[in-house]
Amino acid sequence: MVRENCGVVGILAPPGGNAVPAAIDSLRALQHRGQEAWGIAVPGREPLRRLGLVSESSRDFKKIAAEYHSPAVIGHVRYSTMGGSSLENAQPLRVADLCVAHNGTISDAAELSNLVGGCTFTPQSSSDTLVAASRLVSLMSSGGGMGRALSLLRNEMAGSYCFTFISDDGSVYAARDPRGFRPMVLGRRAADGAHMVASESSALAAVGAELVRDVRPGELLRLSGSGVDSEMFAPGEKTAHCSFEFTYFAHPSSRMEGTNVYVARKQIGRLLAKKFPLDDADLVIPVPDSARPAALGYAQELGLSFDEGLLKDRYSKKGPLRSFIEPHQTDRVEINRWIIPIREIIEGRHVVVIDDSLVRGTSSRAIIKALRRAGARRISMLVTYPPIRHPCYAGIDFPSREELAAHAADGMDEAGATEVVRRHIGADFLGYNDAANLAAAVGMPADSMCFTCSNGDYGALGVAPALKSGGPGGGA
Repeated sequence: MVRENCGVVGILAPPGGNAVPAAIDSLRALQHRGQEAWGIAVPGREPLRRLGLVSESSRDFKKIAAEYHSPAVIGHVRYSTMGGSSLENAQPLRVADLCVAHNGTISDAAELSNLVGGCTFTPQSSSDTLVAASRLVSLMSSGGGMGRALSLLRNEMAGSYCFTFISDDGSVYAARDPRGFRPMVLGRRAADGAHMVASESSALAAVGAELVRDVRPGELLRLSGSGVDSEMFAPGEKTAHCSFEFTYFAHPSSRMEGTNVYVARKQIGRLLAKKFPLDDADLVIPVPDSARPAALGYAQELGLSFDEGLLKDRYSKKGPLRSFIEPHQTDRVEINRWIIPIREIIEGRHVVVIDDSLVRGTSSRAIIKALRRAGARRISMLVTYPPIRHPCYAGIDFPSREELAAHAADGMDEAGATEVVRRHIGADFLGYNDAANLAAAVGMPADSMCFTCSNGDYGALGVAPALKSGGPGGGA
């Protein structure tokens, strides 16, 4: 079953307006959430879907905007956690008179498929998005509208989901799962009164819209000419906001759950400095790009020098991309190969390297080797995210347990487990952040966030997943 963590957008402009150009610009602002494919859907048309980055279709933007002219539009950028990078798997998808774009992972999609055609939905021929949308359309056909259908579907469906929908009558809807795993925000553009929903506020800012608020977990929104209608399709549940969004996935300019991501990452670095005060270091450097605010916060807290000792080659084909969300290991290696150390900054110095996460350890090992070749005297690596020991089934592509660097030390105490990983990556010192520190930096209780990939508690998903063993996986 194809599953994905991606970026979604939905816009309703005034009658006669054209929301398609804004949708394209919003998707470009969400490109960090998915690099494999993108697409848009408007009422009464088959969705437009393209492989690759949004910018790779820039020559066609004017033609697309004219051909798909509509005041109502939804869009999607794709990052797969399973499934190939094919046009068939791109979104939005159409089911009957409804088009849907999805960010998240439906954990029980295989079981749910039994309610929408059984054997016609196979792991090779369908996606969790298609299964969920097909079941939703089936429930809507019995009457009661989308709110009632979602309230029934949420009892059958486990996992994480933020949906945008568009119907052939021009209605735009958005829904967020009752746990709030994945982010979603509501915005409004004062210039023309257009209403928007998007995965992150960075998409709103890109088109001159203001953030109104976060979409509430369990909330269904309908965008209409008269404004925004809200309906709770699920009762309030204990939230499980994805903690990985705050250290890696989200754009640093975005504001989520009342917190600016850049400020949170910088505070993570400050708290990491209090946990690991390596004040004998000569230099603090980030692994580009997500760790930069944390590295700056760490350096400022201890009064250490901060510099860019590692730079991405942004002129190579893969260099500017994010390695973690590439679907194939060869592409991830190619991206990390173009992270280049600056010898004049590093040589002869004790370098503290700040990274946002350590998954397989492949990237960390390669970076440490490069720093050694550049003459670093000592290398200490600090990771802003806790040890990742378990696969994610809520929309992030952490691989099978056997492939995770920290899982190899599962069962050991914290010090012993860290030492195993330190030897694996070749650092002189390794330190991990912890859940309490991360939550404090974000400014919310740790038990309101999801740390399943670290603690192995899948209770918030509402299902005990069949854990992956081996396979292509993802991560760095």
